[in-house]
Amino acid sequence: MSTPDSNSHVYEPADEQGNVAQQIRDISEVPAIEVITTAAVHLMSASAVKLGLAAEDNAAELKDLDEARKLITALAGLVTAAAPEIGSQHAGPLRDGLRSLQLAFREESTIQDAPGKGPGEKYTGPVN
Repeated sequence: MSTPDSNSHVYEPADEQGNVAQQIRDISEVPAIEVITTAAVHLMSASAVKLGLAAEDNAAELKDLDEARKLITALAGLVTAAAPEIGSQHAGPLRDGLRSLQLAFREESTIQDAPGKGPGEKYTGPVN
């Protein structure tokens, strides 16, 4: 018998297997540009929360600059790699959002990174 913590296969009733097949068909119809931009928006949102920019009353409690650095760096890598594929019409706003997050990180950080060493700057170059 399988448990949720085990690595073994868990039996799925036929109707759940059909649901998975439907989800696969659904995702196959989504253009790559939409998948890329959706992933970028999720990274941006998570970064903003980790920078303490959430609209919630407890935004300061959610702040975690180490996590924000990782998310912003991942976002920078995605945007930089995807830009030639998605075109400037889509990459431009993503770059603008990324730059805003990089600047917000710099403002929130008590210890300043050297130019070119901030989150994602190895992909984007120095941000000022």
